[in-house]
Amino acid sequence: MRKLITALLYTALASVANGAAAQDIAALRDGDMRKLAVHSAPMDGTDVAFTSEDGSEMTLAAYKGQYVVLNFWATWCAPCRKEMPHLSALQAAMGGPDMQVVTIATGRNPVPAMQRFFDEIGVDNLPLHTDARQSVARSLGILGLPVTLILDRDGNEIARLQGDADWASDSAKAIMAALIAE
Repeated sequence: MRKLITALLYTALASVANGAAAQDIAALRDGDMRKLAVHSAPMDGTDVAFTSEDGSEMTLAAYKGQYVVLNFWATWCAPCRKEMPHLSALQAAMGGPDMQVVTIATGRNPVPAMQRFFDEIGVDNLPLHTDARQSVARSLGILGLPVTLILDRDGNEIARLQGDADWASDSAKAIMAALIAE
């Protein structure tokens, strides 16, 4: 059954790879990705600043030209602990000039606690950005954690997933590959 689903996903991917619109990724959702709400039209992103892992201020404009899988999380969030290794695996498999997984710890999350969180779950390839005042989260209507948004190359939100998910799944990879290929 798994092979059939994988074959169907890749067939769907091949059919939408050339000129795929964001709405077309809805057909690629399977498993946890069925929770991914795909918007009929892109929604405005944000230019609100947050603190980068090096302590400087930055905005999501730093990722312009790339698709961004933007995850909001916190050190106290149990579902975040389950999800983060999947986001790390997606970054390892597909991260590069066309796509980045970006993580922002929202609320009070001391950097040493964030680093310990990543160390405990074996994540070493995702950024330790923070949004201590939850300004970015509020500007994007984030309610509850974890929440993951997919941003297009212009920084607009094209999809949103509330709760944890397997971002290393064949479905998640097919969705991101279809977007990158358009």
